Amino acid sequence: MPYFNYSGYNSKGKLVRGVLEASSSVQAVERLTEQSVVVVDISVAEERKHVALKPLSLDSHIFFCRSLASYLKSGLPLADSLRMMGRQSRDRRLSATFSSVLSAVEGGKKFHAALADSGAFREELWRVVESGEQSGSLVSVLEQSAEQFRLESSLKRKIRGALTYPIVMLTVGFGVVAFMLSYVVPKIAVLFEDMNQTLPLPTRLLIGLSSFFNSYGLFILLALAVFFLVARRRKMKLSLPFMRGVREQLTLSLVMSHLATLLRTGIPLVQALRMASSMDARSQRWLDVAELVKAGHRFEKALEKTGFPEDVVYVIRVGEMGGELTEALSNVAQHSGELAQSRMDRISTLMEPALMLTLGVIVGFIVLAILTPVFDLAGIVR
Repeated sequence: MPYFNYSGYNSKGKLVRGVLEASSSVQAVERLTEQSVVVVDISVAEERKHVALKPLSLDSHIFFCRSLASYLKSGLPLADSLRMMGRQSRDRRLSATFSSVLSAVEGGKKFHAALADSGAFREELWRVVESGEQSGSLVSVLEQSAEQFRLESSLKRKIRGALTYPIVMLTVGFGVVAFMLSYVVPKIAVLFEDMNQTLPLPTRLLIGLSSFFNSYGLFILLALAVFFLVARRRKMKLSLPFMRGVREQLTLSLVMSHLATLLRTGIPLVQALRMASSMDARSQRWLDVAELVKAGHRFEKALEKTGFPEDVVYVIRVGEMGGELTEALSNVAQHSGELAQSRMDRISTLMEPALMLTLGVIVGFIVLAILTPVFDLAGIVR
């Protein structure tokens, strides 16, 4: 579809210029007139490449789905709804995204194609929107998608909440120990050297550790900073051993819930499995299940062959045999979410005393290593 350069005056009498995508100059003028722009000049622009927008956050996806569903439910046409959302959004990035989608829709593209071409929306969203357009249930699809994104956002917040306290405690503890090793211990070590006596083993270990930290501590910190920056840029996921079970249950809850939403919107199971696989770090197992289902296996058999838990396979088997697969998926998602929440609460409860004990042992060792030579010296003086 061609682009047109235009210039004209808006409702406030201000000269405006821009580029518009339309099937013809007549359609371009009509669209500009709808926007209260009096066109004085219009010409075909040079063909330009589409520039994809940056992907939107989960919260932005929730806002988009809920707002659009609300406007459509009130009877506003799609184009007017998008225009209203673009005007009311205070976020320039969101406003630019809405304007891009609106321009594509007014240019004749299907809504789902406009979402896909923008590059700002997740594939699972524009896929279910495509299904909603075909079935005439766009509002329902948007509301279900908003709920699904809300669930995903909630699960991520729970993980962050469970890890916040341990991270803060470790950071504070590391700061205290680093201060003692880099500042306190070297000053005391000078006094111990003047004693000209054999120091206890804990004291020698502490002085050696302090010397190593002062020599290589800065390099170690820089290496860790570079590692975390590279991991963040490459979107590497760091998994803590005690969180693996929780993460598995959360992932299972998220994928199963999303599968239920996709199936309710009319998307076939194989396609739904491929779309939902992106939510799992081990996405290949879901792709393997999709291939088995495509080859003619029942869903529960495919899950069993791929190594999923027996209780999950059993619930899916009952639901599939009873013709209530979406309900079975929702039940698995709810059970896995509750199990993950219970484990996170247990870990959070045990984490506080464990961290306090660990930090107490470290600080106690440092104090013991410092005070033991002092007590020995006091005994010699007496």
